[in-house]
Amino acid sequence: MFRSLTMTSALIAVVATAGFAEGIDEIDPAVADRLYNAEMLDPMQPIGPSAWRDFVANNPPPWKIGYASSYAGNTWRAAVMDELQNTIIPEWQSLGLLSEVVITQSNLNDSQQIQQMRQLVDQGVDAIIVCCSNPTALNATVKYAADKGVPVFSLTGYLTSEYAINSSVNYQVGGFEIGKDMAEQLGGQGRVLVVEGIPGTSGSDSQHRGVLAGLATAPGIEVAGTVAGMWTDQVAQGEVQKWLATNPGQLDAIVVQSAAEMGVLRAVQQSGRGNIPVAIGGELGALCYWRNNPDYIRNAYQVWPPADEIQLIWNVMMRTLQGQGPKIQSILVDPVKLTHEDLVALMDEDCSVDSPDWLKVGADRWGADPAYLDNFFLNPADPRAYKP
Repeated sequence: MFRSLTMTSALIAVVATAGFAEGIDEIDPAVADRLYNAEMLDPMQPIGPSAWRDFVANNPPPWKIGYASSYAGNTWRAAVMDELQNTIIPEWQSLGLLSEVVITQSNLNDSQQIQQMRQLVDQGVDAIIVCCSNPTALNATVKYAADKGVPVFSLTGYLTSEYAINSSVNYQVGGFEIGKDMAEQLGGQGRVLVVEGIPGTSGSDSQHRGVLAGLATAPGIEVAGTVAGMWTDQVAQGEVQKWLATNPGQLDAIVVQSAAEMGVLRAVQQSGRGNIPVAIGGELGALCYWRNNPDYIRNAYQVWPPADEIQLIWNVMMRTLQGQGPKIQSILVDPVKLTHEDLVALMDEDCSVDSPDWLKVGADRWGADPAYLDNFFLNPADPRAYKP
């Protein structure tokens, strides 16, 4: 039903896997060519050999995990928390592999997140998950944790520390496909407003770079402006409303990073500027609007479905704690394309545009599939079957 993307010739030229560095040359050549080729990768994305290849956890299970979240103010973070608290924690506690998860929130304050991470290490956690953080600000703290045998796992975006383990979609590829698809929908001509996420975070900056490259595949596309939606519907709605009010000229489309498309849709509808197409990701409210207006856009792209993202990094973390040995620093997955035909099969027409929930792609399509993750570990095994 969902389509994993293959890279277009406009983005990459397939190269021989033999040309990849240590670690990358140990994974499936097709995956390496598609997701780790320098032509389609954020230049800051860490892809060297993992520092945790020979890691043995300080303690046997059940393990105590820290989740140092950087922000709680949008529907995406709420969906991650729901999956963590209501699905992941009960399951892994029942398996006897988890004692507790200690959760902190830093509200986009790097200094506070650093302090919280150090406190988690000092409190005796066995591993830490962080979310969507500045790619460099936490590096000294990641080293502090590593020196005490505590690996740090970055969910949805990367940390550049050699001691971090990262998992996400290839955001530059995801942004490219979104921008290119919108350019094609406009017939290669038009003015487009670009709504970033949180500038300065790796996931936002990588995706933004890809969006601009995708739009640039059509010389007739002009970027009319850029605003920061902060991955939050209310913020994006306000920023786009202000932009529309001060820029009354022609506007043909808006490309926005989730989680903000519903806010942008509302801003457009309230502006009286017509039915300007807005790129749609995984928010169910926005998908419902497309479900009932099939000609609105051509495709939606899933680049960070929250429940699937936390499941992916959780599986990576548990495998590492079990001594399976991650081969490389960043475990990447494909963006997933959703057509209107796919959406009709998933969503009834009586859906609600006010839904704050998110589409679940499913582990079999988002990297947590054991057959896919096995490829990234030296000693792969089913993490749920682990017996110390």
